[in-house]
Amino acid sequence: MGVAIYPHAFDPWQALQEYQANHLESGKFGATATFVGTMRDFNEGDDVQAMTLEHYPGMTESQLQRIIDDASNQWPLEDALITHRVGDILPGEPIVLVACWSAHRAASFDACRFLMEALKSTAPFWKKETLIDHSHRWVEKNTDGYSHPPA
Repeated sequence: MGVAIYPHAFDPWQALQEYQANHLESGKFGATATFVGTMRDFNEGDDVQAMTLEHYPGMTESQLQRIIDDASNQWPLEDALITHRVGDILPGEPIVLVACWSAHRAASFDACRFLMEALKSTAPFWKKETLIDHSHRWVEKNTDGYSHPPA
């Protein structure tokens, strides 16, 4: 089970491939669910040109590992990975990669969703946006990750 914090841009698909090649045994899993989050150029009705993402080293990694441990206790996972970006980020750049490997898709999908939602609500990250007019603001809350399909 892995946690990585990157202070620079990263390729989530390369990180996924490298982790899988180095940490998982072929044939031991039948499903891989992934989530990649990228920076948007808008938030709360405003245009955003950049973001600085801060964290508390040591505490952040420990919290992410606890989230993975919680998921592992709820679903039969072969492995899980959370990779997160910190520092200065531009629109379109990847911020987070979450991946779950298991024998079957249901556990992978459910655990991946759980990891992402738990990360957004409990991990110690702080976002400071730079708006198009060059003003700055701290992001006070994350968007709700649970949407309901239209009726």
